[in-house]
Amino acid sequence: MLRMVICGVVLLAAMVPGPEGHGKTVPHGLLGFVVGDVLENHRHKLREETAIPIRFSDSLREVETVPQPGYKTGLVTYGTCLQPPRIIRLKFKYADSSKEFYDKLLARFKQRFGKPDKRRGDPFGIVIVWKWSFVDENGNDISLVLQHNLKDEEEKKGNSVKLTMWNLMQAESRCVERKTAESAAAGRGEILGSGNAKEVDWDLFVPK
Repeated sequence: MLRMVICGVVLLAAMVPGPEGHGKTVPHGLLGFVVGDVLENHRHKLREETAIPIRFSDSLREVETVPQPGYKTGLVTYGTCLQPPRIIRLKFKYADSSKEFYDKLLARFKQRFGKPDKRRGDPFGIVIVWKWSFVDENGNDISLVLQHNLKDEEEKKGNSVKLTMWNLMQAESRCVERKTAESAAAGRGEILGSGNAKEVDWDLFVPK
């Protein structure tokens, strides 16, 4: 009987969430913005005149959000190859840049999403990064990053949160690769179809 009681207590303890709330909540959005959603649904909350291409990214663009209470800045990353364009990443910087605010925010993140999967940053605590990784019920690969920068040459001081749907990022990349290959194949067809290789102006391709 005692053995059965002990086993029951152990089983009950295993079913109770830990102090940090090891829940399975998967984040999808912030302030009404949702990763994976069609960009058109959120245009009224964007400053479209600020949209710019992301450097070294073939089809990604970044646009500022309209001012949001409690936040210093907001950026939405979206793709332009897949149609219609969809939100791939959200990045917001909090108005409160203090470490105290970050610590309180981190505690709430842990309560909602459980323990982080990774800790990154430097050994001196100047840059602190906690990362969560999720797969939702639809198989979407989503990451959540909470970051604090005390002082850094590359990053501006403050607290920020970043939410990314990686499978959509990869789908956008594959779309670009496919269209690039199709364009290259069409170009080769034009050259081969001319029947005369001398028609190619090689000065266009060779440095002078």
